[in-house]
Amino acid sequence: MNIREEDWLQLSGLQHFAFCRRQWALIHIEDQWAENFRTVDGSLMHENAHDQGFRESRGDVLIVRGLAVHSAQLGISGQCDVVEFHQDPGGISLQGREGTWRPYPIEYKRGKSKDGPADALQLCAQAMCLEEMLCCTIQEGAIYYGETHHRTVVPLTQDLRSQVRDSLVEMHDLYQKHYTPKVKPTKACNACSLKDLCLPKLMRVKKVADHLTGAMEELQ
Repeated sequence: MNIREEDWLQLSGLQHFAFCRRQWALIHIEDQWAENFRTVDGSLMHENAHDQGFRESRGDVLIVRGLAVHSAQLGISGQCDVVEFHQDPGGISLQGREGTWRPYPIEYKRGKSKDGPADALQLCAQAMCLEEMLCCTIQEGAIYYGETHHRTVVPLTQDLRSQVRDSLVEMHDLYQKHYTPKVKPTKACNACSLKDLCLPKLMRVKKVADHLTGAMEELQ
């Protein structure tokens, strides 16, 4: 089912949502933001990757940066950091280019590979947008990590695609309700640029207070 363009969400929010639902809501629903070293460093990397005027041919590979993508089915829009188009007999036609080409999305991240599916989900969503726009199938993409200067190949499995769809259904629901969920504080909160806005310690205190209130009600 297609989603109206005015209701589309930012594709980049999927990575925030997978990392922390509350962080995503603070940024994308409440329009709150704060910078720290990690966010600034990451922004600088993406500025370089999002040079929309950049086109480069390297033999049988065409490299495009900052490619705008969207999906009406998923209800998202955004940009791919880099998309490589590899000449391939089973690929698609590109305007102004001879032959057929296979798209290969690459997401740029600062730091190094980490636990959790957040980065892979964002990459997969980009691929799903490209598939809808170009009428093609993309089997894999890659994530480039700035700290290690290494690409990690990501197979775009059906399980990963299902996680993208399920996450976006929940994101659209929260966005329509304008609801910022509460989450259980973790060690990752210390590295979050929004910790002073989120106040995870106060959330923990409130949870204890709710417990004490419940205990008092049981005694009455």
